[in-house]
Amino acid sequence: MNIASIIGLISGIIIMIFGMVFEQDTMSFNFAKIMNFIDFGSILITFGGSFTTLITMEQSLSSYVKKLASFRLVLKSPAYNDVETIRDIIALSNVARKEGLLALEETANGIEDEFLQKGVLLIVDGTDPELVRSIMETELSCIEGRHNEVIGFWDKLSAMGPAWGMIGTLIGLINMLKNLNDPSTIGPNMAVALVTTFYGSLLANWVCIPVVNKLKANNSIEIMLKEVIVEGLLSIQAGENPRVIEEKLKSFLNPASRLEFETAEGGEVDG
Repeated sequence: MNIASIIGLISGIIIMIFGMVFEQDTMSFNFAKIMNFIDFGSILITFGGSFTTLITMEQSLSSYVKKLASFRLVLKSPAYNDVETIRDIIALSNVARKEGLLALEETANGIEDEFLQKGVLLIVDGTDPELVRSIMETELSCIEGRHNEVIGFWDKLSAMGPAWGMIGTLIGLINMLKNLNDPSTIGPNMAVALVTTFYGSLLANWVCIPVVNKLKANNSIEIMLKEVIVEGLLSIQAGENPRVIEEKLKSFLNPASRLEFETAEGGEVDG
């Protein structure tokens, strides 16, 4: 579980509720005020309109469901580890240096990362280095494209929320203007009209925008690690010294990860 995401989502709603119910004059909480922010018609217009509009934009219902389910990725910690990835590549380079590229075929069977495994098998098969790079980068581009589709889904939803909130507000204002003969209804009807805008902003800023940014961050990490794999495998295929490969790949790491790599036992390579 990604504790940071969970804390962020929960603390955000708690702080918002605190602002709703806190009364500064008496320094107390009036939880009855929460009902001022609940209107089922507004919820239906804002959330129903936003989510159903996105169904229209998708190629299929299954695609819509899959992209909606990607929310769980925000709650999970990414399984990527830049230090471990480089250590694995260095280990492969040591095997190739001592026993030759063909010895990597047996090692490839125990590799869990499908992208890394595919690259190892390509160089074991004696594939031309330029073709290896082309194949790996094509797959990398397709992976990033799929990620961007999901990110775009949440980005569009962040725009739909405020838009449908405004539609709900306009509906509420029209109903209010139709009943101006009764001044006592103006305040309550105006509150109902505005609460739809509140729901739209909540959907965009509490859910969608954080999801978009988290997915972008996860995408950047995964793409960077796959670029490390491509460079590492091509270096192994070129017969470069493991020490040289290590120094090359360490350039991808931030200072904290580089320190972790250098102090880890796996950071040692055979000359």
